[in-house]
Amino acid sequence: MARISRKESHAQTRERLIETAHRLFLSDGYNATSLDKVAAEAGYSKGAVYSNFSTKHELGLVVLDVIHQERALSLASAVSGVETVEGRIDAFAAWAEANIGDVGWTALEVEFATSTRRVPSVSQQLADRRRELTAAVAGLIEQQADDLGLTLPSPAEDAAVQLLSLGIGLGVQRAFDPDLSVASLVDLLRSLLQGATKG
Repeated sequence: MARISRKESHAQTRERLIETAHRLFLSDGYNATSLDKVAAEAGYSKGAVYSNFSTKHELGLVVLDVIHQERALSLASAVSGVETVEGRIDAFAAWAEANIGDVGWTALEVEFATSTRRVPSVSQQLADRRRELTAAVAGLIEQQADDLGLTLPSPAEDAAVQLLSLGIGLGVQRAFDPDLSVASLVDLLRSLLQGATKG
């Protein structure tokens, strides 16, 4: 069996730390999870953490990036291959019901944002990621409209801001009241797509 290079070993260590932090931040919370615990659970020293991430906040941002990518891919997968507007709305509704208000995800997002609000560099990075997420959702909306041969009644970025704002608000509320319906979010998407014109 060939020996792995130092670069490959470093990459494996980093990936293992991210996976472990991902699990612990979601299950135990961001503030309650120390870097010592991440290192121990991953099977490394605390020094291994610091050789990959300069601060806990940096690791937290990477974990949030992973979660955002996972959720975006799951949403894209949920609506792909569905040929009608109503079918895609139904697919989105099922995805929203299963994902909006996930306690671990929602708590991590809120806890990380509130606990780093006085760290300007982190706040700026969160703002940058919010813009990137909005652009990604806008791109998904445009792709859906193109697939269905629709012209949107307003810019996709405006729709993305509305959907994200309502979705985040519902997510926070559903984290402590899971019986809260996602119907208002689904209705917003429906009105957007039904207001579009063919061609």
